Amino acid sequence: MIESLQQADSQALPDRVIEFSDNTFVVDAALIGELLRVPATSVPILMREGRITSVCERGAGEDEGEFRLTFFYRSHRARLITDSAGRLLRRSAVDFGGRSIPDAPHRAAG
Repeated sequence: MIESLQQADSQALPDRVIEFSDNTFVVDAALIGELLRVPATSVPILMREGRITSVCERGAGEDEGEFRLTFFYRSHRARLITDSAGRLLRRSAVDFGGRSIPDAPHRAAG
């Protein structure tokens, strides 16, 4: 299942969901939980345990000034595209079901 919301969709995206603090992105656990289908209260715990992992990519070329934040949990992948001001441009979620997704994003740091 793939879900995708953009500004043109019937559900408007919040003006600002992502915050930048000390060269770090701060994302509301409710948004991550919604996309990964876990309770928001479980998100920080799962992240500390290394069960929810993430990758941040900086846009280049035509995507200059944008960032792609990707979160992984079990067979779910959630993506958030934000501009340099932290405004959420696009979001999507994929449930790969029984198919495996790459191992590298699932390795806990450290």
